[in-house]
Amino acid sequence: MTDDAVYPSLKGRPVLVTGGGTGIGAAMVERFCAQGCRVAFLDIAEEPSRALVARLGGNGSAPLFIPCDLRDVAALQAAVAHAAADVGPIRVLVNNAASDDRHRWEDVTPAYWDERIAVNLRHQFFAAQAAAPMMKAAGGGSIVNLGSISWVVGQGGMVAYSAAKAAVQGLTRSLARDLGPFGIRVNCLMPGAVMTERQLRLWITPDDQRRILDQQCLKRLLEPADIARMALFLAADDSAMCSSQTFVVDGGWV
Repeated sequence: MTDDAVYPSLKGRPVLVTGGGTGIGAAMVERFCAQGCRVAFLDIAEEPSRALVARLGGNGSAPLFIPCDLRDVAALQAAVAHAAADVGPIRVLVNNAASDDRHRWEDVTPAYWDERIAVNLRHQFFAAQAAAPMMKAAGGGSIVNLGSISWVVGQGGMVAYSAAKAAVQGLTRSLARDLGPFGIRVNCLMPGAVMTERQLRLWITPDDQRRILDQQCLKRLLEPADIARMALFLAADDSAMCSSQTFVVDGGWV
């Protein structure tokens, strides 16, 4: 944390992070708090989220945690309003929440497909739709949509997830065009293979780590902090003329 850049424009800025309780999202929440932002985050996982609030509260910068199942659009809209009422009208929205559960293409049903789209894509639009009027009223803002390199590298075993993440780029570029006249920037942040606790517990073996390093130009495994630092830059005024772009943080894989 002591090596992170400091962005004066972020101090006091209201920030909302979806899926902020664990992994990449938790790293973002922690770093936005360290910048002096007024931070709220949404997550379905209550235990780790409350533990994060307790830990950061010890540093005098506790974020607001709002339990929310982002598949429920009405609940999501209410949660965005709740966040704004507490931390102030949202100026930075980080659409981080996702679930990359593996699945065989043969087993995908229409119901499962729709659920995967709801978890990985649909909420990004509706969160942006709820936050954008606040940003418009404030004269601008930043929306960061989390994508994935999975579809670029042709990773199999999770076709619905990869399809949703590919669509994030189209969503980003379209929203950037529509919201740009109001000073609202919309960008896609595309992580590589990040060593979160969940990935290491469920998917990434030591053999996988060696394979990932072989693919990357940079021979260090990605950590959640690497993605969070790019999110800070895209949220800050330092990236004031960056919009409708995809920023890849993958150690040079794609």
